[in-house]
Amino acid sequence: MAEDNSYESILCVKPEVHVYRIPPRASNRGYRAADWKLDQPAWTGRMKITAKGKMAFIKMEDKITGELFAQAPVDQYPGSAVEAVTDSSRYFVIRIEDGNGRHAFIGLGFADRGDSFDFNVALQDHFKWVKQEGELAKMEATQSAAPKLDLSFKEGQTIKISIGQNIKKKDASLAKPRPVAGGLLPPPPGVKAGGVIPMLQSPQAATPTDTNTVPVFDDGSTNSDVWGDFTSAGSNSSKDVVQTGWVQFS
Repeated sequence: MAEDNSYESILCVKPEVHVYRIPPRASNRGYRAADWKLDQPAWTGRMKITAKGKMAFIKMEDKITGELFAQAPVDQYPGSAVEAVTDSSRYFVIRIEDGNGRHAFIGLGFADRGDSFDFNVALQDHFKWVKQEGELAKMEATQSAAPKLDLSFKEGQTIKISIGQNIKKKDASLAKPRPVAGGLLPPPPGVKAGGVIPMLQSPQAATPTDTNTVPVFDDGSTNSDVWGDFTSAGSNSSKDVVQTGWVQFS
């Protein structure tokens, strides 16, 4: 991504900070704020943290006029440009530059612990963003350098698609029988559709109980009163109905 070096953003502003003259570092253990004259700051004013591209700048300005007192360019954090003291979280040692290649170390202190926390977080967030931008730029460079896969059709190239040729037809013998209209079951094997199923007869019903069958038609050789039994039965029909338990309706 192209950087716009002309654009400067403000990351943090604190209305009051204190600047101290610090003695040279006595050992590699770090700076101690207790060695400074904390009740006699060398300068008091406004602090502003700005960002321009990948760089961050800590600026000390006059509260009223906005005149620049000192500036500390920061290229990484944590780093040599900003260092916390060993005995307090409200004081830091920063490296200021005059623009001519000369630099000096001064003490920076905050009256409130929350202001020092904001100072620390503003620098951390900026350089976290710088790191993410660098990783994204590397990823884009790697992707642009890799050969691209060309999936387009060349001139005269065609493609053939076969649809339905590999689908197997179902075996007709395995097909389920279709239901008969009206919800009736299909006829059993051996009976044609629409036919009448013969009723089964019990052995007793199939065996004739009376071998002396009276012929229906009279040929003159039998008794002339063939229907006599039926006549007598008809004469007592109403009586038989009552005796057999049938209900008579008038």
